[in-house]
Amino acid sequence: MNQSLNEQTTMMRQSFPFDLLSDEQFQRIADRTVKSSFEENEFLFREDEEEIEIHFLISGLAKNILHREDGKDISVRFYYPGDLIGVMILLAGGSMNFSVKALEACDTIKIRREVLLELMGENETFSEVILSNIGDRMKSLYDEIKKERSAGDRENIGLFRTRVNAIMERPLTCRRELALDEAADLLASHHAAGLIVTNRRGQIEGVLTQQRVIRGLLHGARSEEVARWMDDQPVTIQEDAFSYEVLTFFKDDYVDIVPVMRGETPAGMLTAESFLQLQDSHYLQLSYTLQHAKTIRDAASVSPNHHRSFIEFTEALLEERTHPTEVAEFISSYNDQIHRRMIQLCLQQMKKEGYGSPPVEFCFIVMGSQGRKEQAFSSDQDNGLILDNYKHLDNWREVEDYFHRFAAKVNLSLVEAGFPECPGGIMARERRWCREIDEWKREVFRWVKESDAEEVRDFTIFIDYRPVYGDFNLAETLRDAITERIRKAGLLHAYLMKDTIRFRVPVNTFGRLTLKGKHKTIDLKKSALMQIVNGVRIFAIRYGIKEPGTAARLDQLEKMEVFHPRDVKNARLAMDVLLYHRLRRNIFQLKHDKPLSNELSPMELEKEDRRQLKEALIIAKRMQQMSELSFQRSKGI
Repeated sequence: MNQSLNEQTTMMRQSFPFDLLSDEQFQRIADRTVKSSFEENEFLFREDEEEIEIHFLISGLAKNILHREDGKDISVRFYYPGDLIGVMILLAGGSMNFSVKALEACDTIKIRREVLLELMGENETFSEVILSNIGDRMKSLYDEIKKERSAGDRENIGLFRTRVNAIMERPLTCRRELALDEAADLLASHHAAGLIVTNRRGQIEGVLTQQRVIRGLLHGARSEEVARWMDDQPVTIQEDAFSYEVLTFFKDDYVDIVPVMRGETPAGMLTAESFLQLQDSHYLQLSYTLQHAKTIRDAASVSPNHHRSFIEFTEALLEERTHPTEVAEFISSYNDQIHRRMIQLCLQQMKKEGYGSPPVEFCFIVMGSQGRKEQAFSSDQDNGLILDNYKHLDNWREVEDYFHRFAAKVNLSLVEAGFPECPGGIMARERRWCREIDEWKREVFRWVKESDAEEVRDFTIFIDYRPVYGDFNLAETLRDAITERIRKAGLLHAYLMKDTIRFRVPVNTFGRLTLKGKHKTIDLKKSALMQIVNGVRIFAIRYGIKEPGTAARLDQLEKMEVFHPRDVKNARLAMDVLLYHRLRRNIFQLKHDKPLSNELSPMELEKEDRRQLKEALIIAKRMQQMSELSFQRSKGI
């Protein structure tokens, strides 16, 4: 739309709520307005800009993007011609964590916020409309955040696998004969939430909380014995219980202190604050340190391979019989946090070096085992960037240069954090793994038609992608666009099948291990785990399943009655066994400063472990055979 500023201000004058202003009031706005134009995917403003003005949208379509702390960007609302953009910033003092992007070419009138605030002070009706508009948008924002949170939040694995004795505090005890004012002094000197009251034999008789002490003192009972004011039927927990078993008392029963018992005597005590130190800094403290890291070196220092506490915590999860697939998911989720923090720090570096904020929206994706959330400790980088379309912009070369510089920084920071470079170059800094979304679609469609053996291996890594930072909608849009085309790609399926049987599971027809080499070892990843992963992936692609994780794909295949429930159960069991040994092997290597590898010597295992490993390998071989036979049937072979 090619309109003069006068024509545009006339349109604005006739629009609600500007028609509520007097001619003199509106003229004060018009005198300070500026016409602005934005191309598709350009930002009207970013969340980190110091001075953000209000825009009146004349033509085009724009959207509001909320930037969440977990790195995910979500769209909260759209703006249409006649809408005011940026009004929530009037109440937030300019510090709102969102941006606004043009979805198509947009023309706006930029209004000075101080003029708008001045007129709101003069015109009560105009002010009420603006404030009502802000209130409605704030409610919409809250509802969207609440919906996203409920959809994405996951249970804390550590909470369900951590014993009480790992987070309890030293017990603070007193005798029942102690005077109430002396108990108050004891609480104050130790900054404690309460006391455990014991008898002469050290057995518990009750608990005395701050509230009970205050109540007694208000009643003038300073010299009375604590036995008079204590709770003589306290909630207690044994020291070998899991943390989640006691948390509900604090959450639902409003208990202030829970004695931790070793048989009949108190060994420690728990308060609500105890859970802030879950696993005595083994995980939550690491996570806290990571989120507050100021430099790449600080963030790298708490990466899994560099921090013994994380290794010990992971080992504890395995010892507590946590499913190894859950432990792998836990490791992958923590690695996601490292990726997000590194990306944030690299974005800060780009600004300090004068490159500014990202010129268009982007989504950083992880692929391979991290994309499936099936990582152990021996994983290199597999990542890429999906950019919003930018080739139509006049400054498209600058956009390209920005993201290649940025991606190189991210890849380098991840190397520092213990994630080796991908030997095959599958990293965001490489041109072929950093594309605008339309180019990604064309490349995937080309893979469908023209893939060779090498590209098929790249495709198997790519198709397991998952977004970890930025505009997740870009990743979801790409997935929607390619799923059906891939589902029908018979030639690609043939290459995938050929790639899957490159590595045969080392089990012969009679179910015996066929180990080769001097040390008689097996590569747990290439010769076992990947046979299950690859087989499930082929079926998932054929049936249009979009989930990247093997467990989620198995669930969908069972629901669609493609897989028998028994086969799904067996596949899950085999993955747990194989991941257990892979994680155990990695932990041993890290503890003894040995190079990380997936090689395992079955002969070194205990008899029962060796039996379970053999059964898992037989299941992996069956999955490989199922995939091969199914493909042959579908092709009429």
